[in-house]
Amino acid sequence: MATKEQTLLKMNASGVVAVIRAPSIDILPELTEALVAGGVVSIEVTMSTPKAIAGIEMLADKLGDKAVIGVGTVIDAGTAADAIRAGAQFVVCPITDKAIIDTVIRQGKVMIPGAYTPTEIINAWTLGGDIIKVFPSTALGPQYFKDILAPLPQLKLTPTGGVDAKNVGEWIKAGAVCVGAGSALVTKDAMVNKDWAGITAKAKAFTDAVKAARA
Repeated sequence: MATKEQTLLKMNASGVVAVIRAPSIDILPELTEALVAGGVVSIEVTMSTPKAIAGIEMLADKLGDKAVIGVGTVIDAGTAADAIRAGAQFVVCPITDKAIIDTVIRQGKVMIPGAYTPTEIINAWTLGGDIIKVFPSTALGPQYFKDILAPLPQLKLTPTGGVDAKNVGEWIKAGAVCVGAGSALVTKDAMVNKDWAGITAKAKAFTDAVKAARA
């Protein structure tokens, strides 16, 4: 089992977390393989996916050596604990909740709470968030990260919402340690049609943009 530090290194190295809202967990292994082939190794299975916990367990068992499996859209501590028992290495929330953060810290996993304002962001960090998910980031833009990190350079931030292959490099240049990408990376049509080659191509476009921005 990977340590928290190893998980963070893998997530940051790729620079992209795939936010998956799958119609069925049956497609998760092939979907994950397609993303990994394009360089996206961090897979966030959201709780809006039917039978998400079972899906996380399946991925952790089958592909835990290739991918970093996590859980998203977590809004209570019980769900966080269930997902970690199933094999989740990181927990992502749209909110900051102390009970969730404490649960994840006790289990030695990566905690990514959600926050929006500077006060919320520093509060989430102080409570023990490893990376702070700035959500929703759609209307904020990369400049917001520059503005936050200027007085608070110790923070590790990730945007979720409005991130696509065209602007991912700008988010990285603005200071994001990684980005969360949902429908811009994995569309509903691609999942329904099982367009794994198309998903691999999109994943590669994202990771190539991250590499170029870091260079």
